[in-house]
Amino acid sequence: MKKSRFTDSQIMAILKQHEAGVPVSELAREHNVSTALIYQWRSKFGGMDASMMKRLKELEAENARLKKMYAEERLKAELRQEALEGKL
Repeated sequence: MKKSRFTDSQIMAILKQHEAGVPVSELAREHNVSTALIYQWRSKFGGMDASMMKRLKELEAENARLKKMYAEERLKAELRQEALEGKL
């Protein structure tokens, strides 16, 4: 997963500025990001506080780790199955 240039607190600060009425185009220019990225952040993190954002990041990392573990175990199971079929 690509590392963000912005910390969670920076993203929250940008979103708070938007909630305060600063136009998205102005925020995008000021922080050198696209307007689409700000809208993505708003849809993903809107209404969250810092602790909820941290928890979301932890869950996403755990999910990625579990998906990787599942893929590895699935590959091992397929190899075992092929070995069993070869012996019969």
